[in-house]
Amino acid sequence: MRESPESDRRIGILYYATESDGIGGVLKAKPSDFVVREVSQVELNAGEYLILEVTKENWDTHILVREIARRLRISKERISFAGTKDKFAVTTQKISIRGVSENEVRSIRIKDVSIRILGRAKKPISLGDLIGNEFEIVVRGISLGCKEVRRRIEAISAEIERIGGVPNFFGTQRFGTKRPITHVVGRHLVCGDIEKAVLSYIGTSFESESEAVREARSLAFEDFKEALRRMPKSLKYERSMLAELLRRKCSCPSECNEEDFRAALNVLPKKLRRMFVHAFQAYLFNLVLSKRIERGIPLNEAQVGDFVCFSHKGVADTKRVEKVTEAKADAMNRLVKAGRAFVVAPLFGFKTELSEGVAGEIEREVLKEASISLADFRCESVPELSSEGSYRPILTPFNSDAVEICSTAEGSAEEGSEGVKARFKFFLPKSSYATVVMREFMKSGGECCERA
Repeated sequence: MRESPESDRRIGILYYATESDGIGGVLKAKPSDFVVREVSQVELNAGEYLILEVTKENWDTHILVREIARRLRISKERISFAGTKDKFAVTTQKISIRGVSENEVRSIRIKDVSIRILGRAKKPISLGDLIGNEFEIVVRGISLGCKEVRRRIEAISAEIERIGGVPNFFGTQRFGTKRPITHVVGRHLVCGDIEKAVLSYIGTSFESESEAVREARSLAFEDFKEALRRMPKSLKYERSMLAELLRRKCSCPSECNEEDFRAALNVLPKKLRRMFVHAFQAYLFNLVLSKRIERGIPLNEAQVGDFVCFSHKGVADTKRVEKVTEAKADAMNRLVKAGRAFVVAPLFGFKTELSEGVAGEIEREVLKEASISLADFRCESVPELSSEGSYRPILTPFNSDAVEICSTAEGSAEEGSEGVKARFKFFLPKSSYATVVMREFMKSGGECCERA
């Protein structure tokens, strides 16, 4: 069993699913190395919602939506989309805007953004419209020959085919690519410790940050005024939280009470606050899935006591789950093999029903090691962040035959002054992470040149 590097282990991804050596290399050396095309179903007809196809380079989805709203002089609440996309990438997705004309949109000019009008619809775009995403990804700087690159990719692809797909881990984007802290903050909130949640968010630093940022963060544990003075303006949320604490006459943690820290927390947008709890749920899910791999339990085969969900329009419908009994196990596994059912694991919440059998043992073990109970997800100290819980497939389908490697000669890889580069093309269903697929092929600790 091949262990993950520390960068993965800190977010609960303890193992690789495949044993073969990876190709190494660097991901996202530039935005055009990571191309994402959204696949969604939107019914076009007459309606008040203008449907657009937006292609952007190095733009955060939320920031772009705010910029479009500003240009149109409308509330950003009138703009909807199916899901956020990577910032450091070239991405294409659909958005809907309520109550604007085609001519108003045609007048918009934004650097590194192109907008195409598709038509109109009677309802806004939502997550339910999303089927998945097509990816075209270039890995650069591979220090292997072309033939060896091909051999390793073929070996890993064969392993993935035997497994039945790729483990459906939550990728680093869920936790913070440069500063994976969201799940740590979430754990403190679930445990009811708002002070630790606030101080962790402001003060915890990582080696990926500059020395100046690390020093500013360290000051948050002893001197809010000096921390704010030295905190870069780009860290607007941290600055806003520190400013709120100072406004409430707190100069250091010992001078604050719970209400002071609660006020600082509430400076953050509600979506971000909820993301903390979601990230902690994702971390626990990753641990459950890692321990399933550790015990050698198949990911594409339902065990007695597992839960499965069923396919709806080709997509896993996690709102419909059923526990696998001994009497139904064979029938359930026929559906799993046919892609009509999916083994799931919980995103823990206060209404979660734990599995039975070995899966249940794993879930209870993860909760015990984290010193968490299901009831804790009621988040009594911050009830607006409470979560009932849900489920997520433990395996994401992946067609290894869809992997393509660009070449100038052999059809396996392309050599240049910066070494060999390989190109991958594949489709993933919604809520699956391309970076999780690529870590299996690279085995290099997810080395990435992504910039802010």
